[in-house]
Amino acid sequence: MSDTEPPKPQLPELNAPQVKRRRDWLPSLVWLIPIVAALVGVTLVARILLERGPQIVVTFKSAEGLEAGKTAVKYKEVQIGTVKGIRLARDRSSVRVTLQLTKDSDGFTATDSRYWVVRPRLDTSGISGLGTLLSGAYIGVDAGTSEDTTSEFTGLEVPPIVTRDSSGQQYLLRATDVGSLDVGSPVYFRRIKVGQVAAFALDGDGRGVTLRIFVNEPYDKFIGLNTRFWHASGVDLSLTASGVNVRTQSLASILLGGIAFQAPENEMGPRATENTAYVLADDEATAMKPPDGPSQTLLMYFNQSLRGLAPGAPVDFRGVVIGEVKSIGVEFDRTEREFRMPVLLQVYPDRLRRSAGVTDTTANAPSSRTQEERLQFLVSKGLRAQLRNGNLLTGQMYVALDFFPKQPAVKVDVAANPIELPTVPGSFEDLQSQVQELATKVNKIPFEELGKDLRVSLASLNKTLTGAEKLAASLNNDVSPAMTAALKDVRQTVDSANRTLRDDAPLQQDLRQTLQELTRAAGSMRVLTDYLERHPESLIRGKPDDKKN
Repeated sequence: MSDTEPPKPQLPELNAPQVKRRRDWLPSLVWLIPIVAALVGVTLVARILLERGPQIVVTFKSAEGLEAGKTAVKYKEVQIGTVKGIRLARDRSSVRVTLQLTKDSDGFTATDSRYWVVRPRLDTSGISGLGTLLSGAYIGVDAGTSEDTTSEFTGLEVPPIVTRDSSGQQYLLRATDVGSLDVGSPVYFRRIKVGQVAAFALDGDGRGVTLRIFVNEPYDKFIGLNTRFWHASGVDLSLTASGVNVRTQSLASILLGGIAFQAPENEMGPRATENTAYVLADDEATAMKPPDGPSQTLLMYFNQSLRGLAPGAPVDFRGVVIGEVKSIGVEFDRTEREFRMPVLLQVYPDRLRRSAGVTDTTANAPSSRTQEERLQFLVSKGLRAQLRNGNLLTGQMYVALDFFPKQPAVKVDVAANPIELPTVPGSFEDLQSQVQELATKVNKIPFEELGKDLRVSLASLNKTLTGAEKLAASLNNDVSPAMTAALKDVRQTVDSANRTLRDDAPLQQDLRQTLQELTRAAGSMRVLTDYLERHPESLIRGKPDDKKN
């Protein structure tokens, strides 16, 4: 500090303030808001814990359309849960979707419950899931009925056709193949849709398929033990004596296929129970025909072409189909050193005994003859097999059985298996032979020599026509003037005759006068004749007046 700097003034000392704590027991209003928020949060957490139901995991092949915390789980369009999480499986072959269900959804943990993703879909049953275009995909569920529960499920890739709450019954159909049928294909009764195909699977032996159909209530009461089922897919086209008949169930069955059923003669029999098995026929005619009874296999050999004959071709007896062709082959006969065409038939003899709506008490009467003995008797009467043309347009052939009494007797070996039935040449084959003979005769005609003679005759005719043309020209030049002069003379003669025959012509007047004189002379002769008739003596004596004079 310098000597010149003035001294600082001394400030008075201030006493320290005394702090007194407020003795109020009420908290500050600032803490009221967090306390209320905490109470609300605890309440919400408690409510969520109390309302939260079971948690399950469903495995799907893809998580398309699913979103954690947003996608809903619905049963009959009522939300029963939400997708909580989505993650890949360890082998990355699928996705595991965790579902949080509501408290009252304990029944959806049954082992037979089914889960699937509802999204827009087009299949044989129609278009479904259109509502998800706006709201998004969701998981559908079908509640199970099992008492056992689980938390792991495998989701369905396709929604089930029949749910457990549907009213109706299921039936089994056995078929060789599914044809155009698919899951969801309709089932018809009298052209009314009453159900649909629920599922199908290949049989264990691989020889056929088994279809499971579902018929809605109350239409299941029309299915009895005698009911027949058949494919109603496409169009049933038949040509009869009345014309062309076209039958189909609906437009949907044409495009997607379908099944129809009905009882023969409306005699359905006792009502069928659920899961009753039936045979699915190929068409209505096959399904509704009476039982064929036992079959018999026959073998026949043809010495002609079998073109147009195929397995499945009918075996006909005078218009009645009694069987079908099973197989066709070819073999070489070393004894005759020629090829033979073996054809194997399967016939149903009961079709011949079946009466057409007429009660016959002897139809089913027992016979002392065996089936082989009856066949031997029929062959002895001339029963033969013959190939005939069934359609001239397509060339399809069929086997006809008929009697040919003029055929020589043939012994049938009834002990052989199968029994060989004798044959006769087909009528079409005879027609071909006749046509061939006619063609051979036509080929023998000397068409070249006839052509040469025809050319000579035509040349001669040409010369004759040329001479006739020259003669016509000569006649035109020489005869025409003379004919013209003759016509002029004839015209003059006619004119002269016309002048002579006119009313004022002199010849007409002279002729008129002459006729008048002839008339008077005829009158005098009449008077003379009358006088002589009265006085014939006057020819000798003369008139009396002349004697007096």
